[in-house]
Amino acid sequence: MVARKSPAANDEKRTTTIRKPHLRGRGPHFPVLDNIVQYEFEPGYVAFTMPSPKRLRVQVGPMIVADTTKALVFQESDHLPVYYFPMSDVREEFLLPSRTTTEDPFKGVATHYSLNTGITLVEDGAWRYLDPVKGCPPIADYISFYWPKMTHWFEEDEEIFVHARDPFRRVDCLPSSRRVQVILDGEQVADSRRGVFLFETGHPVRHYLPISDTRLDMFSPSRYISRCPYKGMSNYYHVTTPKKRHENLVWYYPEPVHEAERIKGLVCFHHELVDKILVDGVEIPKEATAASDGYF
Repeated sequence: MVARKSPAANDEKRTTTIRKPHLRGRGPHFPVLDNIVQYEFEPGYVAFTMPSPKRLRVQVGPMIVADTTKALVFQESDHLPVYYFPMSDVREEFLLPSRTTTEDPFKGVATHYSLNTGITLVEDGAWRYLDPVKGCPPIADYISFYWPKMTHWFEEDEEIFVHARDPFRRVDCLPSSRRVQVILDGEQVADSRRGVFLFETGHPVRHYLPISDTRLDMFSPSRYISRCPYKGMSNYYHVTTPKKRHENLVWYYPEPVHEAERIKGLVCFHHELVDKILVDGVEIPKEATAASDGYF
């Protein structure tokens, strides 16, 4: 959540665009999208909530601080989705009002809270909009938690990582016999016809390959670990060519979540950081991502 300058009062007007029912098949079939609300002072910016039927739990240390089946998923332009919990399903005795406040033109002034379970203290671990600005989705009776400050998050009985899962995102893992070649520092470091292509909404295609089809002699284990809400926890390898050592260039999921089971144990190269990837002899254009700047 980033503090922003509040708009003038006369800028709080919003406009509504109604989707045509006969065109619903062209996009996500969610009733909430039939009424897309935009902020007049920033056309194209939208914010809305969707109910989540999942049981969601948030844990601090050994204690569960929120447990609900009535959460909202807050969707907002330029933001990752965020879970908001009804106050009735939150352990309010653990909440300590903080002096910290932040201001957002699309939601209002957020009051922050620390959490003290008697065992664990988390400063500024939650926030709440007690008086949302006009037009903001009705979230006054809800609270949200800073994801990295919590110990664990669960959807039903499965732990999830990084941020709330987006119901508009899809992950497809498809086996492919197309030939995949990876070139790094002028060397061919992978050549396979036994890959799994991973198609994820909003991301470039990733090519997961059997490690036996790579230059394993160039690999060395890394201690780096990353997490993905849609695939699980990944481990990494460094790759050393005659020219250079490339840190954390290759990753794999030893135990992916079940939706991504097909990529278990397969390795994937950062396309952004290798010379090129060829599929059936055709070079795949690189797309700019966070990894382009070295951020994984």
